[in-house]
Amino acid sequence: MKTMSRGNELTIFLSGDIDHHCAREIREAADGLVHEKQPGVLKLNFADVGFMDSSGIGLIMGRYRIMQLYGGSLKVTDVPEGLRRIMELSGLNALDVLEGENQ
Repeated sequence: MKTMSRGNELTIFLSGDIDHHCAREIREAADGLVHEKQPGVLKLNFADVGFMDSSGIGLIMGRYRIMQLYGGSLKVTDVPEGLRRIMELSGLNALDVLEGENQ
């Protein structure tokens, strides 16, 4: 999992498939980074994610809650169109975390 820190932003670049087999590992790593760096904004970059099931939705919602506890915010970026539809149908757009129309 690649990361980038810039100012008060921490970006986590996700890749491959996000399903119940790998979601726990991503969750634990992301939570550790948030605890360590305490960013004001956590960005989850989905540009290289090809598939996501409900575990991916849970991953996003959990990081949203953690960032709220730290007084920060979550942004989900560079989402491929197929995954964006899944996220919108799950109601994530109501949390105002999805960035851009085609990202």
